Parts: sequence; structure tokens; C-alpha cells
Amino acid sequence: MSESTSISREDKLRHLVKSKGRKAVTALTAYDYAVARIIDEAGIDIILVGDSLGMMVFGHEDTTKVTVSMMKHHVAACRNGVARSILVADMPYRSYEDDQTAIATATELVSAGADAVKLEGGKAILSQINAILDKGIAVFGHIGMLPQQVVEEGGYKKKGKSDIEAANLLADAAELDKAGVSAIILENIVGNLAKEITEMTTAPTIGIGSGKSCDGQILVINDLLGSYPWFCPSFAKPKANFASDTTQAVRAFIDEVENLNRE
Repeated sequence: MSESTSISREDKLRHLVKSKGRKAVTALTAYDYAVARIIDEAGIDIILVGDSLGMMVFGHEDTTKVTVSMMKHHVAACRNGVARSILVADMPYRSYEDDQTAIATATELVSAGADAVKLEGGKAILSQINAILDKGIAVFGHIGMLPQQVVEEGGYKKKGKSDIEAANLLADAAELDKAGVSAIILENIVGNLAKEITEMTTAPTIGIGSGKSCDGQILVINDLLGSYPWFCPSFAKPKANFASDTTQAVRAFIDEVENLNRE
């Protein structure tokens, strides 16, 4: 997916769907202009302005305190740095409780610069997804472990272990695919089930902690760069150690300044 900057939003999304089975899809989160521009220029396919910014930017324990205003602010910042990637915005907790609220939230995020929006859930929010799609706004699905429900569920848990849970996830994926979502995020789903979902859907699946059989993979940028040293999920393999490098650079700066003052 290395099209020129002149490609339209609609063509980018159509190309994403057509890439299923032909090219692995790459996706990362971003929350600001500089990071969005760097990873866009590096060739990433999808940039998600994730509500994970609640933790990575604001220091909250989970994503449930993120607001639409916060998301709009960061979407606009990232939009300024993105020329070729598909820019997707998370719809925050309780911002799509009914059809009209969902439409209003999606419209605000697209106006801020998003190419598509992402909602967490399957059959339970199908009405809201269809309402957004009917307005001509592209939607990414998200099933499996849902971070916005972490408080209700009492933690982050692997999904699809039981027959009932697996059947529900298969049904969710089928409904999302039928509705016409552009892609489906599969988070923390057992690998064999993620593979089955991937094989049955027209929309590409993008995994996170769901094994190697998805059509693509997504990571929180901080987990890739090693810039959030206080927690890193077991499935993430950092390719850098930004936190350590930053600590060393700051200490070197402190030493330099202190030595200047002694001269």
C-alpha cells in the first residue's frame, strides 16, 4: 500500500480491503504530529489515533476517561503529519451509546481529519455501525478483548477459549463483515479462532495478541519503541529502547550543564 499522496480516502480504503490475502497489513498507533509523520513516511499502512492515549499520553489506568474532545485534538495533530497512510480514530468510551450519538461522534472525528472510525464490539453495536456507514463514514470493527470494557470485566483476558465465547466472536465477525466494515481488529483472541475468523471474512483482520494468522498486525507505538517502560504486553517485542536512551540523554545533558557551571 505505497500509493502516492494524491490517492483519495475512498480509494485507500478500497485498496485495504483488496489487499486481503495478497499483502500483510501494518498498523501502529500515533498521538502527535511528529510520530504520525515519521511512521507515515516510513510506509506504515494504517495509523490509529487510539484511545490508548488515555494511558500513554494522559497517564490514566485505562481508556475509559478519554473524551471526544481529547480524541479530536490528537486526530487533528496527527492529520497534519499524515500524507499517505489511512488515519483511523477510536470512538471513545460511551460516545456511541445509540445511533444518533454514534453518528455525531463519528462526524466530529472525521471533521477533525480521520479517514475512518473504530468502535469496540460486534452484534451489540451493529445498529450504530450501520448508522455510521449509512452516513458514508468508513468503520473499522474491533472484537475480542475490548479495552473500554476492562473495568466491567475486571482486567484484560484472553478471548475465545470456551465454545460459547468462540461462537459469539465468530457471529460478531460475520455481522461486521456483512455490514461492510473496512477491517476488523482482533484483540487478544486465541490464535486458532483468529485464524478461522480471518479465513471467513472479506474484510482484512488486523491482530494484536491474536497470533500470526491475521491479515495484518497492529501495535501501540510505545510498545514498539520501548517508550512506556512501566508496562509492556507479553506479545509485544520492542524494536528500540526509547525510555533508556532518553534517560541516558537527559543524564548526559544534566552532566554537561553542571560541568559548564563549574568552569
